[in-house]
Amino acid sequence: MKLDTLRGNLASARVLVVGDVMLDRYWFGSADRISPEAPVPVVRVGRTESRLGGAGNVALNALKQGVNVDLLSIRGDDAEGRELEQLITASGIEAYLNIDTNLSTTIKTRVVAQQQQLIRIDFESVPSEHSLSESSKQYDKLLKGADVVVFSDYGKGVLKHISDMIFQAKKFGKLVLIDPKGNDFEKYRGASYITPNKNELRAIVGNWNTEDDLTSKVQALREHVGLSGVLVTRSEEGMTLFEKHQVEHFQTVAREIFDVSGAGDTVIGVLAAYLASGMNISESVRLANKAAGIVVGKLGTATTSFDELFREGF
Repeated sequence: MKLDTLRGNLASARVLVVGDVMLDRYWFGSADRISPEAPVPVVRVGRTESRLGGAGNVALNALKQGVNVDLLSIRGDDAEGRELEQLITASGIEAYLNIDTNLSTTIKTRVVAQQQQLIRIDFESVPSEHSLSESSKQYDKLLKGADVVVFSDYGKGVLKHISDMIFQAKKFGKLVLIDPKGNDFEKYRGASYITPNKNELRAIVGNWNTEDDLTSKVQALREHVGLSGVLVTRSEEGMTLFEKHQVEHFQTVAREIFDVSGAGDTVIGVLAAYLASGMNISESVRLANKAAGIVVGKLGTATTSFDELFREGF
């Protein structure tokens, strides 16, 4: 396929991302002395930066490939929520953020010195049932126009009713992708593909000793939950796609692993974009794997563009 044709396919496709959106804040500085108050470094902050996190980063990764993206989530009625919505709108993502007056917008603040993260500070709360109900109504409207639906589950409460959302999406014949969270994958029943990392998978199926053991456990999970496939992201070991009739492994293409923050967002965002364009699952995973290899070489929550992904050709 020619790149121009692929660009055209992407430009005519639409991805709906639903899930926990958050504001990722970075405080960059230098740490060259220890505090006299406690045995901790003193960071002199020289620069601050705000980025899209969680479902927002998933949506941005899809958008950077040239696909149209709708983002459905819930934010607080606070300065951080307004900043978050401004970042989303400025990126070109179509934002549908219901405002919960009792919710504090989720914030992850990372303090970085000498290119090393020293600490992460989180602020979060759970959305109300009223906000969830409003989001469900909006979801029903947005669903019809989507080619692929992505659920970005960070366990912050926006996807409390995900089982009903999956059922609705499948009723309309939509491809459903899930970046999972927690120790209950039963709630993802009927989805097309889920993308757990090694630790998330281990919490569900337990440890494995061999590749055959891993395959047996994942295939049992896939059949039990009624999934088309499971894409396991395995850090330096690459990725493995488990489907009913085949298992396909993709070697890592990372040249240097600098920061794995948000790499899972990149995988599912890029995967969704190319599946929405009409590309098959194997080729889409290959590109998602390549994209992940690029972003882990960047500091913090990051993305890669279509041009960067195809700089060395298809």
